[in-house]
Amino acid sequence: MRRFDDLAVGERRTSAAWLLDEAAIIAFAREFDPQWFHVDPLAARGSAFGGLIASGAHLLALWRRMDHDLNGDIDYYCGVGMEDVRFRKAVRPGDCLFLESEIVACRPSASDTGRGLVKMAYRMTNATGEVVLDLIASNLVYRDAK
Repeated sequence: MRRFDDLAVGERRTSAAWLLDEAAIIAFAREFDPQWFHVDPLAARGSAFGGLIASGAHLLALWRRMDHDLNGDIDYYCGVGMEDVRFRKAVRPGDCLFLESEIVACRPSASDTGRGLVKMAYRMTNATGEVVLDLIASNLVYRDAK
């Protein structure tokens, strides 16, 4: 596992593709965000979106899963916050998604020498490169014992 002292500002990573299908959008929305334009493809045609779309909560859940696949080698203590969460473009059935991460700040914890704070900027894009979600997450990461 990579620890705080192994990480550097500017490090970038890009995930493998994640194909989001209609069944996954509907299943997630039925349980967690049952708005009609997330669960009913026919009715969603009459929505402002012109068709079924994934909920923002679903995109955040995908972000978390894709980030684990992408940065799961980091020895996280815990997440402490998210900032500037923006849903930029509707995600539709059949969209192929990618996640990019960049370490934008690192600082040792002021209260615990065994941890450091790492801020990462994330950008989720579709197959044509359009940004569908971006956010900044702050996480505590274990440090090597000194």
